Amino acid sequence: MDQHQQQDVRRFDHCPWLFADEAAEEQRVAQRERQREIGGDSEVGERCYVAESAAVFPDLLRLGDDSYIAAHAYVTGELTTGSDCTLNPYAIVRGTVSLGNGVRVGAHTSLLGFNHSMAPDRPVFQQPLTSRGITIGDDVWIGSHVVVVDGVTIGDHCVIGAGAVVTKDLPAWTVAAGNPARPLRDRRGATAPLAAHGADPLTRFADTARAQAAEVLARCWDGNRYVDRPGATPTVRAHCDAVEIADLLLGSVPEQLTADEHGRRLCAAQAPDTGLTPELGKPLPTPDDDGFIGDGPALYHILSVGYALDLLGASFPHPVRGAAKMTAGELITRLEGLPWRDGAWEAGAWIDAWATAAHWNLRHTGDGGVQPGTLEALFGWLLTRADPWTGMWGSPSPETGRLQIVNGYYRLTRGSFAQFGLPVPHPERVVDAVLDHARDSRYFGGDRDNACNVLDVVHPLWLCTRQLGTGSRHQGYRLADIRAWAERQLAAILPRWQNGRGFGFGCGPTGPGPQPGLQGTEMWLAIIWYLADLLGRADALGYRPRGIHRPEPSRSFEPDHRVDRS
Repeated sequence: MDQHQQQDVRRFDHCPWLFADEAAEEQRVAQRERQREIGGDSEVGERCYVAESAAVFPDLLRLGDDSYIAAHAYVTGELTTGSDCTLNPYAIVRGTVSLGNGVRVGAHTSLLGFNHSMAPDRPVFQQPLTSRGITIGDDVWIGSHVVVVDGVTIGDHCVIGAGAVVTKDLPAWTVAAGNPARPLRDRRGATAPLAAHGADPLTRFADTARAQAAEVLARCWDGNRYVDRPGATPTVRAHCDAVEIADLLLGSVPEQLTADEHGRRLCAAQAPDTGLTPELGKPLPTPDDDGFIGDGPALYHILSVGYALDLLGASFPHPVRGAAKMTAGELITRLEGLPWRDGAWEAGAWIDAWATAAHWNLRHTGDGGVQPGTLEALFGWLLTRADPWTGMWGSPSPETGRLQIVNGYYRLTRGSFAQFGLPVPHPERVVDAVLDHARDSRYFGGDRDNACNVLDVVHPLWLCTRQLGTGSRHQGYRLADIRAWAERQLAAILPRWQNGRGFGFGCGPTGPGPQPGLQGTEMWLAIIWYLADLLGRADALGYRPRGIHRPEPSRSFEPDHRVDRS
């Protein structure tokens, strides 16, 4: 290649938009050969350009028509783009990243769709990698020197200012900037701040909650530990709730500790020999004959600690031994022995904990994972035991109505079908049963609502509505009834926010009570998102749950796999 041709290559590498109009036929042939030489599972669309100087080593690449990868860009992992997308010079795209149509990625920007764990038992370079992926919508402009971290979704038509660090989801039409990135205004409203669009009470609520989040967290810090509310005893769950709230509203960790210290404390709480996390200052529960436990705080800590660590970019340092060693036969015996007749909530909570332990264990190598066939046994048993009249497990009773089976259904499906991305059986019957339960005046209306009971209704309705909206002949099944209920709930819930204090859990003897605290605040924030999403208005909140109450599956079900080595 002569000096003139080399100069043209450098010019096209840095200004690839010129290639379509100015390249000679010899240069077009060379570019087609460059594209064919890309490794991995690669498909490049029409009128694309991939710079000679770009380091493009994907496992999977789908580059849409009229797109380019400019000089010195670095691309690994799995990248999928729509048409008219551009990675400008020195851009970095790693992990799992999906771009819509018309996305502009500025120079020196990093889209990092993967993360390292950071458990304290080994050096960082030996930690396993995780990937939730980054999703970016259509017509998005990302400025120079921006960092977008794993797990983030950026909605359609967003603009991200230069130098921003995007750590949480951004709804469509958001103009955001800063470290961490914060919404500045709605792109459709010129320079009007987002809060000025006051016609939407969801936006007003979210702006208020976000502005007061640091105060809510600070009042529940006793100087050394987190408490659910001032004067209460420190608990593991309070720490986890604080991490969830800060991530949801602030896109950061609670400021009382560094991210490393949050992770270190939560990791250190796990007992290495069992993989369980007891309550602060309490002994570990004694495992049952099959190696797993039946109830108590340590059961829920599998969820709360695991997801708090996940938000911190860490993970349990040890597998949950009882779940790792349990055979399919032992699991079936345990499932058959759960109190389905008079304790369906307890049964559902046990399945939630066991399935979540299996989910975390699948991140471990060596003695982690699960025994072959146990997950298949779990889902096979559940699918064949669901009542076709209600879609649920267990039976209603004259004393409590559908409370046990509906609340148990939420816990059971959260940890199994929803967490592993599988469809639930009989979704229409579930909608009928849940709406019938939501009319029970013993639990709903006036001052009788609490966060558990409302969450245990809204999540099944959301889960089944999403499933029925993907091609079923019952698409939109009872949607008017569902949305009317959601509207009533939002109208009742939003005014309950107490300035600087958050939400109370609810009245009555269940849960921590009516005083504002971390548990109530974390749960009601998630409930509000699900209610808003049922109404098609979740974008107005500017937040999306990423922890225990995340709407997306945490992993895909892979039959008979002991270990996830991704």
